[in-house]
Amino acid sequence: MSATTTKGKLKIHTENILPILKRWLYSDREIFVRELVANSCDALTKLKILASEGAASLSEGPELRIDLIVDETARTLTVRDTGLGMTAEEVETYIAQLAFSGAEEFAKRCKGGNEEAIIGHFGLGFYSAYMVAKLVELRSLSYKEGADGVYWSCDGGADYEIRPEEGLLRGTEVVLHIDDESHEYLKPSTLRTILRRYCRFLPFPIYLNGDRINAEEPLFAKAASDCTDADYLQFYRSLYPLEPDPVFWLQLNVDYPFQMRGILYFPQVTKRLDWTRSELQLFCNRVFVSDQCKELLPDYLGVLRGAIDSSDIPLNVSRSTLQMDPIVRQLSSHISKKVCDRLQSLFLNERERFLAAWPQIEWLVKLGCLQDEKFFERARQFLVWKSSEGDWLTIDEAAEKAKSRAVAKESLFYSSGEETQKHLIELYKERGIEVLISSNPIDSPLFSFLEGKLKPIKFARVDGALDDALLDKEKENTLLDTEGKTESVRLEELAKRCLPDLKIEAKALGSSQLSALWMVEEQDRRMAEMMALTQREGAAFEPEKSLVLNTLSPLVRKALALRDSNLPLATQLLKQIYQMARLQAGALPQDEAQQLARGTEALLQELLSTMGP
Repeated sequence: MSATTTKGKLKIHTENILPILKRWLYSDREIFVRELVANSCDALTKLKILASEGAASLSEGPELRIDLIVDETARTLTVRDTGLGMTAEEVETYIAQLAFSGAEEFAKRCKGGNEEAIIGHFGLGFYSAYMVAKLVELRSLSYKEGADGVYWSCDGGADYEIRPEEGLLRGTEVVLHIDDESHEYLKPSTLRTILRRYCRFLPFPIYLNGDRINAEEPLFAKAASDCTDADYLQFYRSLYPLEPDPVFWLQLNVDYPFQMRGILYFPQVTKRLDWTRSELQLFCNRVFVSDQCKELLPDYLGVLRGAIDSSDIPLNVSRSTLQMDPIVRQLSSHISKKVCDRLQSLFLNERERFLAAWPQIEWLVKLGCLQDEKFFERARQFLVWKSSEGDWLTIDEAAEKAKSRAVAKESLFYSSGEETQKHLIELYKERGIEVLISSNPIDSPLFSFLEGKLKPIKFARVDGALDDALLDKEKENTLLDTEGKTESVRLEELAKRCLPDLKIEAKALGSSQLSALWMVEEQDRRMAEMMALTQREGAAFEPEKSLVLNTLSPLVRKALALRDSNLPLATQLLKQIYQMARLQAGALPQDEAQQLARGTEALLQELLSTMGP
């Protein structure tokens, strides 16, 4: 074995490239652990590939593993693997030439390709060590028969030293002499946290000072048929240990036109859930990349959690963030389709489970319909609302029911408050009309969107306008008095005296039990809700409101009868009817509710006084 020592220059274009890499390439210094361990994993993977092709033997030599050894006294961190190692020529090629992609060259040499199993694609990961090290030493022995060991070192400048080294075992050892500013990376607890974050799913055992770090097999690497519900729940808890169990999940297994494995979870909707923040965990060949990858999912699916692993996802040079390109858009579209397929399967085959989970996924589905035309076309099969009859109807089923009834064929009526609008819902039920129960603020823009898809169907909230289907025109008094006015006109004029700033109508409702209805104009209310939903600063819009007096109500008729004999009492009675209508609609502020109580008491006393002792 020759004892010759040679010196050389790093083959780079600038003398200060390492300081640039150290400062700007990686956003977090801890990434160096991920990069060095990933390189070791590459070396082990390559050796296994060669062994499978008969080009290397695993029967002799150490077991396939990765070791990290911390020496706080010497201030060194060693990363050692038992992979295929390197010759002196390979060290010159892959270490001394920055950005040379050894993974790509190796994949070309392999008979079977199998590039997906190799993590490194940039050749820069090794130099991340200089973010924390003032000196890096490398020792390596190639798997090749008769190969000599090699030693290489560099202090971060442009000069390096390379020489033969004896007494080495197969594999590569990288020794980092930690600088004074990076002492935290000499703490085993810090390194254990980093390894668990980035390397917990790597396919080879990783040891830190002799303790095994990664005994867990990622669930996304298994076939769905081999996984139980308990497995999926346990995996979710390992990814998000402080969160409640998910609603349900789906597994992804794609090989063409891109490679992707993953498990997506629908989280429970809680106050802590941030709809604007993605927490999906992205892996590249089992190496953790990021949990901030919003580009991989459409906005409406951004709340999904879980893990996606792919070697085809384009990353930036530091392998820390996604780069947008057609592959990412394809992945996003494919995930959206798979989510729809899963929800449709649940709706068709496990309807009770789907409906029980609907409050948790409703916002996601409805937002997807608004944002993605393709998503809507698939999702309309399970886009549902509960009806006043207790049934669950898809939007197409509700539209068909509307078309088949005798009245209001082109209207879908809905209620946004089952309790506060119960009196109105009952009016519609008496007329044989089902009302959809809407409890989500996103329904307002969604209804506007659906009107364009279901023409000529229109959505009408039960308090948005008085539909003709609720009127009893046969009981409407259309006789004219001496002034040529109908009863309704006289009543409207009387009400205008005490409520001058309010739009008032007098109609014969189908029921005499209600004295009046408080109505809010549909399109105006939608505009106000849209502004509130989008939180547009300074945007304030007050929808038009109106009072509908029921000409069949005994109270209303009494007020009209008192017009000539006791006008003050008539106006007081109408004011109370107005306040009660607002109270019943849930639109009466607390201070006015107190006034209503006092006014009611005064009105009762007045009525009693007219009756005598």
